[in-house]
Amino acid sequence: MKISKLIYLMLFCGFMGCSESSGEQAPEGMVYFAGGRVTIGSNEGGMNEYPEHKASVNAFYLDSKPVTVREFREFVEATGYETQAEKFENSAVFDIKIGQWKLVKGANWKRPLSKNGPKAKPDHPVTQVSWNDAKAYCQWAGRRLPTEEEWEYAARNGGRTSDDRYSWGNQLVSDEGYQANVWQGHFPESVRVEDGYLYTSPVGSFGKTKAGLSDMGGNVWEWVATTYRLYEGNPKDVEKNENRKVIRGGSFLCDSTVCHGYRVSARSFNTSESATFHMGFRTAKSID
Repeated sequence: MKISKLIYLMLFCGFMGCSESSGEQAPEGMVYFAGGRVTIGSNEGGMNEYPEHKASVNAFYLDSKPVTVREFREFVEATGYETQAEKFENSAVFDIKIGQWKLVKGANWKRPLSKNGPKAKPDHPVTQVSWNDAKAYCQWAGRRLPTEEEWEYAARNGGRTSDDRYSWGNQLVSDEGYQANVWQGHFPESVRVEDGYLYTSPVGSFGKTKAGLSDMGGNVWEWVATTYRLYEGNPKDVEKNENRKVIRGGSFLCDSTVCHGYRVSARSFNTSESATFHMGFRTAKSID
């Protein structure tokens, strides 16, 4: 009896983990992951990454890139949606000149630095969006936010590169140059902008991973669906707080000597109503 390619992938990838196409057409701009087992976390990273453990994910689709300003504008124009930063009339911006975070009046997804600052560029990841804003976009688009297990599974190229430090390999700088938009210098005292971008960069500027994803490290932190808590088995494990949501991937502010947030196992969190100029998101889609 012949086994179809899809059934073979479901059986094989359930044990091994892979990201080969299912045979059906993936939604435009998304990458198919067959699901399987993957190593999550790190025993050498920060306390919130401990302990390293195995997790299982079902097949899913994930955006190949973060949601852009252009795409978010389409959502706003179609629905009249007002972000939480717009309602609050201020949002969080890190002032690089003085090395401090500030609540800046008028900063929102249209002008991420301030009401008088430059307009957000259409091909850059949208920022100054809260977890609640990201969820609203997903509902409009017929998508959802990925879980943090799905996000890390995808960052590890469908479980195939579980030992790599980054989604693209083990080196931040290759013969081709920087592999991600991150902080060069010592945060926050000095920045050299060797990668060409002080703030966000156009999505896809630093190439794609083996799985076909861009910006899975650096550029902007990405909201995921998961409520934050320390992993089970962590000696400092505490009860989760439903208003704290996980962010993944690091950003252009990440310095390896301070946060090193662009590693595949790195994680942090923010409250669901918070918006900053270095946080965005990408969407996922379940497969029946």
